[in-house]
Amino acid sequence: MLLLLILLLAVSAVVADWLYVRRRMRFGGRRRRIAFIAWAAATDLLPVAVGLGGVLLRDNGTGFMFFAMWALFAWMVTVLPRMVFYFFVLLRLRRTGIVVGALLVLLFVWGATKGRTTIRVEREEIVSPRIPAAFDGFRIVQLSDIHLGTMIDRERELTRIVDSVAALRPDLVVFCGDLVNIRSAELDARARRLLGRLDAPYGVISVLGNHDVGVYIKDTLAQSPAASRAAVIEGQRAMGWTVLDDESRFLVRGGDSISVSGISFDPALRKQRHDSDLPQADLGTVYRGVSGELFNLTLVHLPQLWPQVAAAGYGDLTLSGHVHAMQTAVRLFGRRWSPAQLIYRRWSGRYDENGRTLYINDGTGCVAYPMRLGADPEITLLVLRSAAAAR
Repeated sequence: MLLLLILLLAVSAVVADWLYVRRRMRFGGRRRRIAFIAWAAATDLLPVAVGLGGVLLRDNGTGFMFFAMWALFAWMVTVLPRMVFYFFVLLRLRRTGIVVGALLVLLFVWGATKGRTTIRVEREEIVSPRIPAAFDGFRIVQLSDIHLGTMIDRERELTRIVDSVAALRPDLVVFCGDLVNIRSAELDARARRLLGRLDAPYGVISVLGNHDVGVYIKDTLAQSPAASRAAVIEGQRAMGWTVLDDESRFLVRGGDSISVSGISFDPALRKQRHDSDLPQADLGTVYRGVSGELFNLTLVHLPQLWPQVAAAGYGDLTLSGHVHAMQTAVRLFGRRWSPAQLIYRRWSGRYDENGRTLYINDGTGCVAYPMRLGADPEITLLVLRSAAAAR
């Protein structure tokens, strides 16, 4: 969907530039026209360069992914404001077009700096009669979608995340997938050292997202998807994390218990990962030995699987990531809106249905372009409240 939108905008930009040169620059002088045509062509062709690189290069290494990400950003920051300017020119408001275009450039630059790095902490209370009294006040900190391979300043950004989590005094930290962007090498010794500082009395529990299982590796001879997936799991366990790979664990506190289940991303869903309705997943292995009488916390990267989890009788609280709010959201008339709503039924934040809760974390990293507008990097604190304890 995102790539199709970029393609449509790229074609529209070429047409708009051609019309502008032909109709609006007839009297501007030959040198001025040539300079503008060269600049417009160079910026219009940035998505083409990314596409050709993706086709012609043997592998999609970290260097190319950085180029692709910043090339798309350069295209956005040069071409989209130009399209806005053309629109105002058609309305005979040239000066207004210049001002609005310049403001759009500043907005994009802000999104690639402050918007990309300023962490937002969301706080939620989960109240349920199924939460045992001993778990009343239990603090869960949720992280998701770090995408190590596209981080700009890994040391600073990971340190900021780890310190922000520590300040929330969690009993448990959960990570909902997409730790790496393409391959296991991104989870190198430096990243493991920094992320290994995440600490909580009940540890760090994680699941695998679509980027963690190696499905985007091109040079599968250098490293197979299966080998990358195994290395991502091994790297997390070396940091002291517990990876729930389609399995469950039990947490015990004061004589009471809750279950925690983790659903790994199925590579068979690669082409359907953005679909609203997914094929029926095999959840039997995930919940094997888990009593329906216990409060269940389910971690699953794709929020679209929540209805299946609920239908199976689990997921009193389900935590997901994946969507990022497409890294763009605005608040209009008291409501938050994002282009993600065009694809996903549930795209960000909290959803409550039939006594069960889904929370979708916006993640902390970036894919496609290094910018966040109104969808700041998110860390979520969820505090369990026992309705029985409240009485």
